[in-house]
Amino acid sequence: MAMNFAFTDEQEELRKTVRSFLDSKSSEASVRELMETDKGYDGAVWKQMGEQMGLQGLHIPEEFGGSGYTQIELGVVLEEMGRRLLCAPFFSTVVLAANTLIHSGDEQAKAKYLPGIASGETTATLAFTEPSGKWDESGITTEASSSGDDWTLSGAKSFVLDGHVASLILVAARTESGTSLFAVDGEASGLERTALSTMDQTRKQAKLEFSDTPATLIGTEGHGWDVLSTVLDLAAVSLAAEQVGGAQFVLDMAVQYAKDRVQFGRPIGSFQAIKHKCADMLLEVESAKSAAYYGMWCASEMNEELPSVASLAKAYCSEAYFHAAAENIQIHGGIGFTWEHPAHLYFKRAKSSELLFGDPTYHRELLAQRIGI
Repeated sequence: MAMNFAFTDEQEELRKTVRSFLDSKSSEASVRELMETDKGYDGAVWKQMGEQMGLQGLHIPEEFGGSGYTQIELGVVLEEMGRRLLCAPFFSTVVLAANTLIHSGDEQAKAKYLPGIASGETTATLAFTEPSGKWDESGITTEASSSGDDWTLSGAKSFVLDGHVASLILVAARTESGTSLFAVDGEASGLERTALSTMDQTRKQAKLEFSDTPATLIGTEGHGWDVLSTVLDLAAVSLAAEQVGGAQFVLDMAVQYAKDRVQFGRPIGSFQAIKHKCADMLLEVESAKSAAYYGMWCASEMNEELPSVASLAKAYCSEAYFHAAAENIQIHGGIGFTWEHPAHLYFKRAKSSELLFGDPTYHRELLAQRIGI
C-alpha cells in the first residue's frame, strides 16, 4: 500500500486546535509551577482535555466512549504536547494504559475501564519495569499468586510514569504460565507508592511496592508479554512523535536567537559555525519527523513493519531531540545554562525521553534482532 506523508485537513485542524489550547494552558510559567508540585498536573486542565477536547478518548474505540481515531491523530496531539512540555498524565493514561487494554483481548476489562479513561475521569498507568531497570520481559519478576479466582501481587516496580497519582495501575507480573497482566486499584491494600526524584520534573515517575496486593487478571494468563511488546512498540512510536514536537521547538528557539542576538555588530546567525549548527539541526529534526510519522502510520495500520520501525524511530528521534536540545543551549551560550531560561527544561525532557523504554543502543540491538541481522 502506498502511503502519503501529508496530513489531512482534518488532522491539520486538530493540530491547530490542540496547539492553541496548549499555548494557553501549558505556558512556560504553568509548566514551571506544575513541575514543582507533588501531583504534577492541573486537574481542571485535565478535565477540559477529556470533556471538551476529547483528547484522552481520541483513539479509543467509539463503543468504549472514545472517538475511534487512529494512532496518526494521537501522534499529532503528542507532538503538540511535546512542543509545550505539557505536565499531565496523558502519556501514561492514554498511550500506556489505554493501549494495553485495547490490545489485551479482554472485552470485559475494556468495557470496565476504557470509558473512564476516555472521559478523563480515570488516570491510569502501566507498571512493568522494575528496579533492575530492564525494559524487556526478563526484567519482570513481580509474582502473582491465585486462590480460586482471586489474585494478589508481590514485588516492586520502578520508573512508573505518574504511578504515584494514577487511579488505575496495570501491572505486568509472573504466574506459573508466564508474564500476565493485572489491574490494581490505586488505593488498593498492600500497595505503597513513592514518588521518585527525577531529573525531568515535568514527567513524574514512581516506585510501587506490592505486598499481597489484590489484583484482577486482564486478558489471558501467560500471554501478557505478547500484549506488552505491541504496547511498547506503540509507546516507542508515540514517544518519537512527542520528541519531534520538542525537537522542532528547540530548533525554532535556536534559530530565533541566532537571528536576534547581535555580537561584534552582526547577528550571530551570520557566523559560519552557528549557521552550520542550525543547518545540521534542521536536517536531523526533519529526518526525525519522517521516522516518527512513518511510525505513526505503521501503528495506525498495525502492520508487520511496526516492530522494526518503532525501534528505528525511537533510536533516531531520541538522538535528534537530545542533540537539538544540547545545541540550543550551546547557541544560547551562558544564558542557556541558567535556571531562568527554558532551554534546560527541554534538555532534561530530551535526556529522560532518550532513556525511557530503552535507550538508542538498546533499540538498535532490538532492531537488528527484529530484521534478522
